[in-house]
Order: sequence, then C-alpha cells, then structure tokens
Amino acid sequence: MTTPTSSNPAAASEEFQLTAPPSPLRELWRDFRRNKGAVVGLALVITYLLLAIFANVVAPHSPIEQYRDAILTPPSWEEGGSLDFLLGTDAVGRDMLSRLIFGTRLSLSIGLISVTLSLSIGIVLGLTAAFAGGKIETAIMRLMDVLLALPSLLLAVAVIAILGPGLANAMYAIAIVRLPGFVRLTRATAISELSKDYVLASRIAGAGKLRLMFITVLPNCLAPLIVQATLGFSTAILDAAALGFLGLGAQPPTPEWGSMLSGALEFIQRAWWVVSLPGIAILFAVLAFNLMGDGLRDALDPKLKR
Repeated sequence: MTTPTSSNPAAASEEFQLTAPPSPLRELWRDFRRNKGAVVGLALVITYLLLAIFANVVAPHSPIEQYRDAILTPPSWEEGGSLDFLLGTDAVGRDMLSRLIFGTRLSLSIGLISVTLSLSIGIVLGLTAAFAGGKIETAIMRLMDVLLALPSLLLAVAVIAILGPGLANAMYAIAIVRLPGFVRLTRATAISELSKDYVLASRIAGAGKLRLMFITVLPNCLAPLIVQATLGFSTAILDAAALGFLGLGAQPPTPEWGSMLSGALEFIQRAWWVVSLPGIAILFAVLAFNLMGDGLRDALDPKLKR
C-alpha cells in the first residue's frame, strides 16, 4: 500500500511553512496602536520632547529678555497684537511663546530626574524588602506607609522647608513623594515572581542573592514599573507646577510653568493669555503622559490584551 504524495511539493512546503513570531517591540507597537488615545498621547509627548530638545532653535526670543515697549502685548491674532510676539508678552515684556517652549524643557527635565530617582531607589528598596523579609521588610514598608499617610503636596512642602526652596530641592522632594508607589509595586511584583520555577532553578544553580534580585527577577518586574513611571511622569509635572506656583520650586526669572502662573494671577482679567497659556501647556502635558501610560498598560499587561 502506497501513501499519497502531493503532486506539487512547493505548494506543500508553503502550506506547512511556519511564520516567525513578531519581535517584542513590533508586538508592543501592534498592541499599543490599537488604543487611538494612546497614539495621540505619544504624538503629543514626542512634540513636547522635540520642543524641549530644540528650544534654542525653535524659540523666537530669549525667555528672560525684556521688551519694555511691549508690556502685556496681546497675541498677534488679537487687535493690538504684534507679529513679533505670536502669543503675546507678560507683565515685564518677555515673550510668552519663548518662555513656554523653554518651560517645556524645564518641566520635562524635572519629571525625568525626579521619576528616575524615585524609580531607582524604589526598585532597590522593593527588591530588598521582597528578598530579605522579616524585620527589614517590615521597617521598609512601614516607612512607606508613613510617607503615604501624608498628602503628597504637604510632604513635598515639608521636604523643601527642610532643604530650602530651589529647583534641585524641588526634584528631590518630588522623588520622595513618588517613592512609596514604586517600592510597593516592586515588592509586590517581586514576591509574585519568587514562587516561580525559574527562580528556584536559579537558586539551585547557585545564583547569589544580588544576581537573583537584579538579573533574574527584576527584568520580569519591569512591565508594571514602566507603566507606573510613565503615569508618575505626569504627576511629577503637576507637583513641579504646584511647587513653582507656591514659590518653592524654580525661582524667577526661570521659565517654569508653575512660577509663570504664580506671577500672572493679578493680570487674569485684563491679560488672559498670561494665565491661560501656561495652564494649557500643563494640561496637555499631563494628558499626553496619562494617555500614553494607559496605552502602555494595555499593551504590556497580558490580561488586558484583546
């Protein structure tokens, strides 16, 4: 008895040919772009990043140069506006567009540095609590509970009251405020990974504790941490603006969105652009990072993939 063979070997080979799986980055982008709001947020974030990087090229004027003959000039599309100042000028004649562009660089720098600090320290403390257990874990987590019990803005103000007002101290204060979230998330994710077989296999193979923490377990904890860091970026921008508004962050004449709002309150009725434009910049920056964070959460969490 003979077995039937295909009359076309090329068609048979194509029929049974296996396609290679997509790369992780391509799969991430495929899942990410399904969320249209996340794509819009990513586009806004890229726009803000380009403005921050090329601020010296894009900005038409210096952010601190004062034009005494153009104080509170309205935007160019309003009656009395000047084409030299597309978004008008502030109370001392500084170009609003230039200050907003340079404020983008400053606000994104504050968010990046503060989130990086809190994420790095949070990973170390979270992994230490998960692996050490006992009194060390209890001490770390009770300290985080104390920080969480205080309102975030009040805690930031208290830290700056100790360190003194200034841009660098505002970054440290924001990093401390955001620290508990990263510690708790890292600990919870690491504990869920410790019971898995690959960790047990690494222990049997003789891996040390530091290797287990940072080489074996940490890469499998990064997905939720990336999402948390993205969402924390928007919160850091809000905190920086709040501290600047209170006069505890960046000090004048530094072009920072919160301090720009603080110095423009008295002109809210007769020069709307001085107050509204920094607020709009903060609004779209926070919205962009929140939308992008939601998209990353949906793309990185297997339970939320469609």
